[in-house]
Amino acid sequence: MISFTKYQATGNDFILIDNRRSTIRLSVQQINRLCHRRFGIGADGLILIEPHHQADFYLNYYNSDGSQSLCGNGSRAAVHFAHRLGAVKKETTFAAYDGLHLGSILPDEQIRIQLKPVQDAEKFEDGIFIHTGSPHFIRWVEQVESYPVVEEGRKIRYSERFRVRGGTNVNFAERLPDNTIRVRTYERGVEDETLSCGTGVTACALAAAIQFGFSSPVQVRTRGGNLQVDFVQDTDTGGFSEIYLTGPVVPVFTGQVHLTEL
Repeated sequence: MISFTKYQATGNDFILIDNRRSTIRLSVQQINRLCHRRFGIGADGLILIEPHHQADFYLNYYNSDGSQSLCGNGSRAAVHFAHRLGAVKKETTFAAYDGLHLGSILPDEQIRIQLKPVQDAEKFEDGIFIHTGSPHFIRWVEQVESYPVVEEGRKIRYSERFRVRGGTNVNFAERLPDNTIRVRTYERGVEDETLSCGTGVTACALAAAIQFGFSSPVQVRTRGGNLQVDFVQDTDTGGFSEIYLTGPVVPVFTGQVHLTEL
């Protein structure tokens, strides 16, 4: 039996498990089952908080299909969970899929994480591709709330141009007034639309700066809530540094589960 806490971060939901003693080993089948919304706890992903020799903790993240990547909203949830465990103070350094990151619990209880610098963006006729720790394709559309995100997202995610890269997450974004965008995301690894995607909204905010001259901070509206992306853009190279993702995190419930019953 293992204990867990269910979190949601702007509707992106996760199973958080304290594995600082490194005693828990989960198979892909067990991760699938735990994340299943009919036969398990139900979540977009699962996170193990583990020890690390250079950081306060290691964020071992799995998508619901058992694949791994950086997860922006999951990282924000992990910072909150680690703080509740007493493993970190309100400022922390944690290790994740793509290396070391900074995390902060702000005075208003918003959680902020720092992402890696982004130097390159690949432009296509129908969108732009940016890697923010996870791969993201961004297409700008009108009236995104009525857009067929799952149907169109699946086509792009499995298209030949991204198959050689292992597929991609797909974001559909709409420009709004006041340096604001609205984003919906089809997530690779979940294989469906999620209510929010942290690395996805970050990629969209950077795309808005590249393509439309948006300035930092960019406000982002998702179906699960509101996020903010801060960054510094190099006027010479066009690259980005000091990239931060900020938003709310909510612990939903705690419980215990028997792995032998999965």
